[in-house]
Amino acid sequence: MGRATRRVAACAAAVLLASGLQITLAHGDTTPPRIDLTVLVIDDGGPSVAAITAELKNQGTPYKVVSLSDTNRPTIDAAFLSDTVNGQPRGKYQGIVLPNENPFPNTASGTAEMAAIASYEAAFNVRQIDAYTWASPAVGLNYAANPGYVGTLDGFQGATTSAGTSGPFGYLKGSVPFEDNDPKIGESYGYLATPLATLPAGASFTPLVDAPIPNSTTRGSLVGEYTHDGRKELVVTFVYNQYQQQYRLLARGMVDWITQGVHLGYDRNYFAAHIDDVFLADDRWDTTLKCTPGDVTCPPGTPDTANPIRMTQADAQYAKQWQTANNFTMDMVFNGGGSEDWKADHQTTVDPTASQMIADQTSYRWVNHTYTHPYLGCVQDVSVVPWRCTKDATGNTVWVDQNTISTQIKNNFDWAKTNGLNVDPQALVTGEHSGLLTAPQETSDNPYLAPALAANGIKFTGSDASREPAQRAVGSSTLTVPRYPMNVFYNAGTAKEEADEYNWIYTSKANGGSGICENNANSTCLPQPLDVNTGYQSYIVPLEARIDLGHVLSNDPRPHFIHQSNLSEDRILYPVLEKILGTYRALHADNTPIVNLGEKEIGQEFQKRAAWNAALAAGQVTAYRIGNTVTVNAPSGVQVQATMPTGTTQKLVIGSTAFGSAYAGTLSGWVSKGSLQSSVTLQLPSAPAAPAAVAPNVAANSVTAPAPADKKVVPQGVATPVPVAPSDTTRTKAPTLVPGSGTPVPGKGVAKNGNGATHAAAKSGKATGGAASLGTTTTGSSGTR
Repeated sequence: MGRATRRVAACAAAVLLASGLQITLAHGDTTPPRIDLTVLVIDDGGPSVAAITAELKNQGTPYKVVSLSDTNRPTIDAAFLSDTVNGQPRGKYQGIVLPNENPFPNTASGTAEMAAIASYEAAFNVRQIDAYTWASPAVGLNYAANPGYVGTLDGFQGATTSAGTSGPFGYLKGSVPFEDNDPKIGESYGYLATPLATLPAGASFTPLVDAPIPNSTTRGSLVGEYTHDGRKELVVTFVYNQYQQQYRLLARGMVDWITQGVHLGYDRNYFAAHIDDVFLADDRWDTTLKCTPGDVTCPPGTPDTANPIRMTQADAQYAKQWQTANNFTMDMVFNGGGSEDWKADHQTTVDPTASQMIADQTSYRWVNHTYTHPYLGCVQDVSVVPWRCTKDATGNTVWVDQNTISTQIKNNFDWAKTNGLNVDPQALVTGEHSGLLTAPQETSDNPYLAPALAANGIKFTGSDASREPAQRAVGSSTLTVPRYPMNVFYNAGTAKEEADEYNWIYTSKANGGSGICENNANSTCLPQPLDVNTGYQSYIVPLEARIDLGHVLSNDPRPHFIHQSNLSEDRILYPVLEKILGTYRALHADNTPIVNLGEKEIGQEFQKRAAWNAALAAGQVTAYRIGNTVTVNAPSGVQVQATMPTGTTQKLVIGSTAFGSAYAGTLSGWVSKGSLQSSVTLQLPSAPAAPAAVAPNVAANSVTAPAPADKKVVPQGVATPVPVAPSDTTRTKAPTLVPGSGTPVPGKGVAKNGNGATHAAAKSGKATGGAASLGTTTTGSSGTR
């Protein structure tokens, strides 16, 4: 038999095998099939499929992408989707993500591919997400007319239905607001339509998320479950990208829906606030000089600030009261030498602020920030702006020595012990994150940093996520914990100072600002300066809260850092924290609280994720479900990350033990192999329902009807995400239209190195990262003190 003939015969055999599997499963074979815990993603290059893919990756859930634009892509047929292992039917994918209900070309081969998917889903009880489609009878909906709506959804108020709240979106209280970050740019688009009144026998459509149809008393579906032909589709009729809040609120539920609550990886909502410089005094922004005296952003020779910012005893008392009222714990990143300096300056033996906070120490977590906060990288030459590294006679960088670094760490621990302050002995944040590479001046770590950290038992040290977003090793014994800088500046104790500095950084020269925002290709400008008397509360607070809430909703454990100055005087940090916490709690049910971890725990989480993701990338993880048993094989020493239904237990050689912890209506967590076991075995609370005994009817799902002219529109603000504000550096700025031309002109964009990337990070000695002056390097936000 020739090669071509053999290939045709093999394909025919595969089709017969798939057909046989379907018939066997549909007629009640008592042996359940094996379903591998991998999601198949059919990618059309659109933002909605990309958003779901990003969520799978972020959770640590295995997936396989097939790009429709790849001319060498595999054919989606029965052999691609299923086979047998040791004589047992195997489904290779536990869920399938499609761009829409049928993304394949209207050809014989395209029809065959969709038929193979439909047959597979019905035979193996596998679900499908239509990432973004238009409302039509093909997905169980009326066309979006009479009643219905087609158009922008910016600012719409979506909501989960009773079925959504009792089902995959039970971690939400109900509200699903749609963003409107820029009224000049369309950011969302969709179709609001009602379910068909008459559906094929056995079919149903259940809205899970809906919104009011304008000029109507009826609500239209945005996300719904379409059950038909022995399979289920999650029909999404609005377009989104991975950053938009409406998607972030629904992403967890979409993954849980398609995997039926059984998948590798997990998603939790983290938030931690590090208060740097506790016990120190911070330099103050000068609203006249437009720089910070005592900071290298001021011209050389400028006298130090005459009125530094430092918490009082009353501020310390308020911090404790605020935490209790808001059920949130802050991390106090402290410098014991600051207390000793204050006592010396005031000729007293008692520091009321330190005494109060130490008396209340169990209300907080405590992290070593070095004794007096010196710069621990290269020896800085601050005779110029921006500063530079001192060089020796041969042109080599002069570094702060190991003894100085080690002494700063040890002296702060000793001060804590002397004063009865309990501190995590494995966690550290150096002043300004110094010692770690700081481009452009320092392209490598201080070579003396790693041995000093090792000598003092430091396992985790803070880094600036705007410079280094990923965890990395420092030497052989220490890992970084990337921290987000918040755009609440270290050198501002009042709302007026904060707004004035914000204006200077984010306003063009023509409008009285520094011009940094227009001179830097990775920055944006305010259209006009903020009112310094009202701008903080009206503009900065809500926008900073939205940026930070985006991190919280992204399964991102990175802490956010601010400074003790922000808990002093006007106490400008609290409105931001209250907005973040208040918005989060208004949207989420009590079963999905914010997870508030300490620095060491965050470092450990990243460490475990890195090992897990490396194992996935290397193809070293296999996982499958047979009936109500899940089996996972991973390399030795790699913990398994998983989400399972309530009631799941881990089977051991003898007996069983609890699995995970409750979160968002499921159990999730890390799990290791039991003693004498080669794999992790999880026992689900009940066996899955038998696949429906209905042959798929692909033709019934392909209703012929004229598509609207605007079918599946992707607005510019989805294709290129719209930043929340000048300080939002996660999203890329959307292009703007030249009036009358219809031609998009690329925006200046937003820096890719963290919030407020136009905020200078250069600073010496006492403090770093103050407001930028012209010519300074722009790499940080609230400062990296």
